[in-house]
Amino acid sequence: MSAQILIIDDEEPTVQLTTILLEKNGFDVVKAYRADDGLRKAYRHQPDLVLLDIMMPDMDGWDVLRRMREMSDVPIVFLTARTDVKDIVRGLEMGSDDYITKPFDNDELITRIKAHLRRAPRQDVAEQLSFNDGCFRINFLNREVIVDNEMRHLTPKEFNLLAALVRNAGRVVSRADLVSQAWGEEGEQAIDSLKLYIHYLRQKIERNPDQPEYILTSRGVGYRFVGKHSS
Repeated sequence: MSAQILIIDDEEPTVQLTTILLEKNGFDVVKAYRADDGLRKAYRHQPDLVLLDIMMPDMDGWDVLRRMREMSDVPIVFLTARTDVKDIVRGLEMGSDDYITKPFDNDELITRIKAHLRRAPRQDVAEQLSFNDGCFRINFLNREVIVDNEMRHLTPKEFNLLAALVRNAGRVVSRADLVSQAWGEEGEQAIDSLKLYIHYLRQKIERNPDQPEYILTSRGVGYRFVGKHSS
């Protein structure tokens, strides 16, 4: 079965030329010209690798990367005209697997894609996760959290933080890793506020915030999300 590549880019000529190249090399291609459509197709098709542009009108590639990393470790390769070294470093630090600038060499692009596919097992993109027989549910596509059948309204940063914890359910996540996963570059400034954000989250999702059952503290290290995964 051919590997499937999702292209998310608002420039139609680039998408069409890249599609021809990929299909010529035996890949199946899914195309999205908007960021939000790209996220939906990531959930629906569960591609083996994503080629992602940065400069898009509805949502930039940085935000798409952050939201995809809330759900999956699928290889994500930035394919962009932005050549500044700071952008390259930012992309890699935020969790992309590679950064290729336009115009690109066709052979190099195919070689890098094949290399990432060899290293990465197929990842399933979870649109929703459920714990404790459905008492806790988080929908990454709609960015919704339901606890005991009640919608809990979170700010964007609170949701990013919770998503990072849930994605690592059962494992202790250090404070530095947690803010990095939740907020990317902003993590350096957010780490001092992490305890406060955890407090806000517990107030919103825990039955008894003083005796949390979902978000537990690992003293001196970080935090972990606890829950029995439901099918």
